[in-house]
Amino acid sequence: MKSEFVSFPLCAVTLLTLALSQHCLAIRWLALSQTSEHINKTQQCKSLPGLVSSQAQLCRTNLELMQVIVQAAREVKKTCQKTFSDMRWNCSSIEAPKYLPDLERGTRESAFVYALAAAAISHTIARACTSGDLRLCSCGPIPGDTLEPGHRWGGCADNLHYGLNMGSKFSDAPMKMKKKTGLHPNKLMHLHNSEVGRQALKDALVMKCKCHGVSGSCSIRTCWRGLHDLKEIAQDLKTKYLSATRVKHQPTGTRKQLVPKDIDVRPVRENELVYLQSSPDFCAKNEKMGSIGTQDSRQCNKTSSGSDSCDLMCCGRGYNPYTEKVMERCHCKYHWCCYVTCKKCERTVERYVCK
Repeated sequence: MKSEFVSFPLCAVTLLTLALSQHCLAIRWLALSQTSEHINKTQQCKSLPGLVSSQAQLCRTNLELMQVIVQAAREVKKTCQKTFSDMRWNCSSIEAPKYLPDLERGTRESAFVYALAAAAISHTIARACTSGDLRLCSCGPIPGDTLEPGHRWGGCADNLHYGLNMGSKFSDAPMKMKKKTGLHPNKLMHLHNSEVGRQALKDALVMKCKCHGVSGSCSIRTCWRGLHDLKEIAQDLKTKYLSATRVKHQPTGTRKQLVPKDIDVRPVRENELVYLQSSPDFCAKNEKMGSIGTQDSRQCNKTSSGSDSCDLMCCGRGYNPYTEKVMERCHCKYHWCCYVTCKKCERTVERYVCK
């Protein structure tokens, strides 16, 4: 489903107060995924879709960074939809802004998207520093840790510090706009979940090494700290999504904070996702609730017992089979030394789609 990020009429209708309407601004920077123009002039910043004033200002003062942020928005969309391709909610709302409520109602789904968006923008910036796509930064610093014999620090580490710094400045900007009404529960939730995403990114910084030595002896290893791919971080966040804690807005002293809705649940941890409202079942179409339903011929897995099974995916409505021809490698032979040749074979496979 294609759609242009131009306006958000449903948001204006659904959110009745000014404070609530501000939340529609918080994730709108993902609309940059639709931008096709190359951003190289400060005048372009005011016309970019989805930016609040403070983000437009960051654009003007960090113009070179914007092309990387556009790439981050595309990565969020692609990664989210791939991560949830086996579930009823398949993150299609990122592509269809008229279904924005499922990203702004304070549900588990919005918790995941905010966490992924925060992780993705910092991840993309950190990697851009390493690849040399940004002149504003370079490789990450060499750690001060002492390595075991045969290992040495070298290579080009992902610049996570710069990525986190610039990424959080940009993605958190809408939620930190000064309001006389203070921080609304949704803003507190989004800020918390964004930080969870960044913490998942920090946890994904691991030591990577490359071998050196005669005839592949690996007598010396050059090591650096690099990030896991975003798809692995998204899987970690999906696990947190499935175990997210429902919270409520409660006064604590002179402040208000998010606490578990059930009184017998332990306090919220800094590394777990939180949500304020229950999600729809995503079986029936309900634009107000942000559900596009599963009537769009969603593919299901007849042999699965998981979330992609035909029973769960089709909400009990049944499914229809169809056949599809696919090309795949076959009759592969290993040649000494050292390559493989394969032929291409056509095979008919049976698929299933929901009624």
